[in-house]
Amino acid sequence: MRTDSSPGTLPAREHLPAGNAGTPVLDVVIPVYNEEKDLQPCVLRLHEHLARTFPYAFRITIADNASTDTTPRVAARLAAELPEVTSFRLEQKGRGRALGTVWSASDAPVLAYMDVDLSTDLNALLPLVAPLISGHSDLAIGSRLARSSRVVRGPQREFISRAYNLILRGSLQARFSDAQCGFKAIRRDVAQVLLPLVEDTGWFFDTEMLVLAERAGLRIHEVPVDWVDDPDSTVHIVQTATDDLKGVWRVGKALATGSLALDRLARPFGDDPRDREIQDVPRGLARQLLGFCVVGGLSTLFYLLLYSGFRAFSGAQIANALALLVSAIANTAANRRLTFGVRGRGGVIKHQAQGLVVFGIGLALTSGSLAALNAATSDPAHSTELAVLVAANLAATVLRFLLFRAWVFPDRRDGSPGEGFPVEGSTVVAAHHPAPQHTSSPVHATAATVRPGQPGPYGHQDRFQPTYTTNPFRAGDAADRTWGEPTMRMRPVSPHDQDSRNAR
Repeated sequence: MRTDSSPGTLPAREHLPAGNAGTPVLDVVIPVYNEEKDLQPCVLRLHEHLARTFPYAFRITIADNASTDTTPRVAARLAAELPEVTSFRLEQKGRGRALGTVWSASDAPVLAYMDVDLSTDLNALLPLVAPLISGHSDLAIGSRLARSSRVVRGPQREFISRAYNLILRGSLQARFSDAQCGFKAIRRDVAQVLLPLVEDTGWFFDTEMLVLAERAGLRIHEVPVDWVDDPDSTVHIVQTATDDLKGVWRVGKALATGSLALDRLARPFGDDPRDREIQDVPRGLARQLLGFCVVGGLSTLFYLLLYSGFRAFSGAQIANALALLVSAIANTAANRRLTFGVRGRGGVIKHQAQGLVVFGIGLALTSGSLAALNAATSDPAHSTELAVLVAANLAATVLRFLLFRAWVFPDRRDGSPGEGFPVEGSTVVAAHHPAPQHTSSPVHATAATVRPGQPGPYGHQDRFQPTYTTNPFRAGDAADRTWGEPTMRMRPVSPHDQDSRNAR
């Protein structure tokens, strides 16, 4: 499917309006497993910070994934004492599973999470979510590897973190700087389309989500953070690293084969200047010309190598036909994926058949050139043959691009479903249903239990993928405008967080 096309000029992201009293704009999830000692200090400190500095209504959700100590009781007590705190329990382990389940069911337009040890300074929380509230970005992450970050941790964790991010850059071409920092946020309208594509339910959940978002063209905002390592962390480094490498291989393979439906995420959440019509310039022409030239140059080299190989044991016409046939199939496949952005297997046979017709035209041009050369001289030199073929291929290349663009891979914005192209106005975005205006926020279960195959208090089963409801409508309409008044009076915020319980 094409990931470079869109249903037209999309509406710009808008600043999220303030919600009604009691309706949270931000939902901060704290995934925990056997954290009976650290949970209460963490929640109290986070709650105090948000109440003092965050200008919107908020919620703190404790996501307990199968703790075996007194963590559920601590979470239930906090939820009973603090109206902005709720607790949620799953009976299966997995940080990714906990985040996916709670995020999928939350009604807050901005979703965040942080680790229970609060290694990241809370002063970075408002800068983290501000670009999402303003509509500038789709996701936001804290980065310990930014130049202005101030980080205190041992050499082992430093080496592992930097090595892992180098692996991501080398294997998955990731451009974000820090995949593992437990300090991230995402807009709900983005999460509802992105989360069903994320398979991992453990520690690789963050990385997979970021890689898919980046490949789909979503905007990721990075915030430099101050971070102090927790020496009592219960993370098993070796097992986590092994699982992460398995996840890198799985995601890399899926991206290479084009099996991920990234077209569902391709810039549906904001006004992209590349989507605007420019007078007298066909959409995407410059990029397609560049891609076609690169593929064409490589195909020509491949063709000449094949021709030289086949010429060793066959005549010129047979060698030309075989070399052109093989290179034409490869050229069509490369242009299909790289130049015109068609992904998946839909229509591949038809495209190759049309490519072979284009190949026939190229064969006629090159064969006619060879015939004319042989008519002019009975024994032409091999270098002369190659020169004539290069000239003929240049002429055939121009015609090939025009036929590819207009016939084989047309920009079907007017709708021609079933061929791997998106249909005008039919971008599918998972619908979300915020609480109606002038109503109180929904009551969340406290210390609830979710068992495999059974729906929990959020109305979702344990695996969060299959529980979405999707309604087709124009991309950009996902961000509804029913969260309350368009403006609110902002109270002054102290520029520094001086928390007496923060030892730093």
